[in-house]
Formats: sequence, structure tokens, C-alpha cells
Amino acid sequence: MSAFDDIGGLERLTALVAEFYDMIETLPEGANLRRLHARGQGIAHARVEQVNFLSGFLGGRHYYREKHGHMDVKLMHAHVPIRVQDAEDWLTCMDQALENEGQSGPHIEKLRAVLRRVALILVNDVPSWEDDLGKSKPS
Repeated sequence: MSAFDDIGGLERLTALVAEFYDMIETLPEGANLRRLHARGQGIAHARVEQVNFLSGFLGGRHYYREKHGHMDVKLMHAHVPIRVQDAEDWLTCMDQALENEGQSGPHIEKLRAVLRRVALILVNDVPSWEDDLGKSKPS
């Protein structure tokens, strides 16, 4: 059984991602994540692409790869200044979404550990967009 199946398939994954982005849009921890998404294609776009990505990542259909030709999460985020706090905030929002969606058990703890590794791998030294404007913001 895959992690995709453990979560409950596409319907439950879609609900989880919706709840996750609801957390980003409402929790204080989502403030910088909202700003980062606003500089890109927006949260509405991310809601769709996150389902597409996570489906394949968790062992379901590879919608993201079918659409974009790859599943390289570092490439997807290479242009985005991601700091440790951004990764921690992302994980806080996902943890809350998992809890709100009633996702629990050993398979979810394993998923949390995998998501933590991925989130921290995305931390980079891309200059903050404020740096581009001459308004440096501490990391």
C-alpha cells in the first residue's frame, strides 16, 4: 500500500491540500508563505499543483510529471528565497492541516518526517526579493 492509499486517495489528498492552503491563508505562520506565493503564480495555482505533485510523490498518479515533465522539487523552487523559518512555517501549516483532516498514525508520522527532510532541502541562499529593491530583510 502506498502513502497515497494510506492518506485515502485523491479525494482525501485534495481535501488535505485545500486545508493546508487554508492554513497558509489564515495562520500567522503563513504570512511569509503568502508573500512568496504572491510573487509567483499565486496560491490558487499552488493549490492545484500541490495536489498534482503530492499525488505522484506519495505513490499515486504522477499528474505533475505528466504536465511538467519532471518531479524535481528543488528545480520548482530554485528561484524562490526559502529560509529555515519558511520551511518551519510550511511544516507548521501542514501539521495543522494533517491534524484538521484527521490524518494520524504511523504512516502520517513517516510522512511528516519525509516532508521535513524535503522542506529543509529547499532552504537556499537565493537573495531575498527585498534585496533586489535595496531593502534587505534579515534571514
